[in-house]
Amino acid sequence: MAETIPAGSTTDGVIQVGQPTDARVSALASYDVADFPVPLGREEEWRFTPLERLRGLHDGTAVADGGVKVEVTAPEGVTVETVGRDDARLGKAGKPVDRVAAQAYSSFEKASVVSVPKETVLTEPVRIAVHGEGGTAFGHQVIEIGAFAEAVVVIDHTGDATVAANVEYLIGDGAKLTVVSVQDWGDTAVHAGQHTALVGRDATFKSVVVTFGGDLVRLHPRVVYGAPGGEAELYGLYFTDNGQHQEHRLFIDHDTPHCRSNVAYKGALQGAEAHAVWIGDVLIRAAAEGTDTYELNRNLVLTDGARVDSVPNLEIETGEIVGAGHASATGRFEDEQLFYLMARGIPADEARRLVVRGFFAELVQQIGIPELEERLIAKIEAELEASVG
Repeated sequence: MAETIPAGSTTDGVIQVGQPTDARVSALASYDVADFPVPLGREEEWRFTPLERLRGLHDGTAVADGGVKVEVTAPEGVTVETVGRDDARLGKAGKPVDRVAAQAYSSFEKASVVSVPKETVLTEPVRIAVHGEGGTAFGHQVIEIGAFAEAVVVIDHTGDATVAANVEYLIGDGAKLTVVSVQDWGDTAVHAGQHTALVGRDATFKSVVVTFGGDLVRLHPRVVYGAPGGEAELYGLYFTDNGQHQEHRLFIDHDTPHCRSNVAYKGALQGAEAHAVWIGDVLIRAAAEGTDTYELNRNLVLTDGARVDSVPNLEIETGEIVGAGHASATGRFEDEQLFYLMARGIPADEARRLVVRGFFAELVQQIGIPELEERLIAKIEAELEASVG
């Protein structure tokens, strides 16, 4: 059985687009930039992206003339290395799947590798600070978790730069990895990245992607399974402000039996020309019997002039599954909610914050690091303070 399930609706002032597309379009993969034609903006995987704002990352004109400073703070027992392009771990999770990712892979000089030994349970998170120092830079990171190890990794992006980078997560059998990737760039930054997780037998991978800053952020989280029993949870929250373009394109490749995935992304938008894009592709191949998957995207539009494109795609090639489904919804800030709270003596600005905080609360709690959760809530409230309407 093969089925593609799109979703789509249009509401006044908010555009939500669903087109029946084959999730396999994301499956083209190569280390060679030449295998990917220069995108023109009409291609399915590029039709929402303002190519002119990528500053040449997509067509080969970008020159590595800038810098990104990477600092890793890790608990005892964790190995942190800077390696050359010949390291066997590079590319192990999967190949680049678009021209920008291939450009990043062919252009970086050194990669950082963080390794957690097998059966090691970390009580403190590994913290990776990525700070843009201007210009254009290409990067590569590998997070390797040994069998039956448990770790939390926080990747924090700040500063200003034009960055194309790939991140690989290698999760050993029975291991548990939680990654929190925060995009808190400066206002003029551009960030395009592919995040690829290879999930081992009976391993658990949880990703929390948080996007606030930057002029343009385009992320491509991907999950592949190396053996049965793997579980992946992909959570995300984004706050798209005036003029920002934030794009998250997920692909989960269920090609292995008895694996599970769950996706939940939520976004809020405010300001003229704020544009958020969420693409959720899930492919259940014929061999992936016993698959259980679900994906959800919800968006809250706070002001006029903001645009959302939300496209969940589910392709199923076998009827022998536990479950599969998706949901997508975009709505305006409800005046009724505001009135309800104000009628109980809560000032309008505080009521607004409460509604938005409640919208994001479930996903923020997935982070599990109190000081980071508090920082992100403070960031959301700061964005609301700057609201234009």
